[in-house]
Amino acid sequence: MTSIFEKFSLKGRVALVTGGAGLLGKEFCLTLAQAGAQVYVADLNLSAAESAAQTITAQGHSACSIRLDVTNPDSVQSVVDEIVSRSGSIDVLVNSAAMDPKFDPGHAQTNSNAFEAYPLGSWQDALNVNLTGPFLVSQAVCRQMVRQGKGSIIHICSTYGLGGPDQRIYEKPGQSKVFKPVYYTVTKAGILGLTKYMATYYAGSEIRVNALTPGGVFAGHDDVFVKNYSARTVIGRMAHKDEMNGALLFLASDASSYMTGGNVVVDGGWTAW
Repeated sequence: MTSIFEKFSLKGRVALVTGGAGLLGKEFCLTLAQAGAQVYVADLNLSAAESAAQTITAQGHSACSIRLDVTNPDSVQSVVDEIVSRSGSIDVLVNSAAMDPKFDPGHAQTNSNAFEAYPLGSWQDALNVNLTGPFLVSQAVCRQMVRQGKGSIIHICSTYGLGGPDQRIYEKPGQSKVFKPVYYTVTKAGILGLTKYMATYYAGSEIRVNALTPGGVFAGHDDVFVKNYSARTVIGRMAHKDEMNGALLFLASDASSYMTGGNVVVDGGWTAW
């Protein structure tokens, strides 16, 4: 009988993480590598991907960097072909690349993101990255997974894909009002739709598709935002960046072999109220 620890092992498997140089993307890459996978850190920013991969290899794990534009079908297919040529398979796909504005001094807003005036171009850019990107990458990877007969795909969602944003937490005394933009909820809700469609499309196969829904992760946010956000959670704080890793590994590994079309929510109780 396989032990529970063996079920979580990814030894001998190949994983592709889009947005692999991002805040959570780097955590996901390291987690998969620590579990034994050969990890491809894919990101539009190649130098950032290289740095993330070097950090992983310095710890004695296997990681490679690769440039990927998730909105470009040629870039997507080229990356998939290169990984299969070099490693023979793609066993795990994590669709983590996404646009996500932050309301803090390091991510200044050029406008309030008010719905009534939100630019069409910004809306279309966000849909291209947050929805079309996962569609294109999944489509290309699934062609390989069908040939293999097996694979695990994890789409990264958000609590704002489960319900609308509480715009009050972005208010700051003495400052103009800003909003979480409309595209974020729409695209993250779409990710759940994509998850369920793909899971049922591959019914009867060993290709599994699930979603991971993180709550707010602390990334240098200002004190006012942290206080506002934390007051809305049951646990009473924002997440640490490594607190999604256990759920991610569960979904990627055989520990979740009887799960597809599901959504693992790790939000500190945000959606439990």
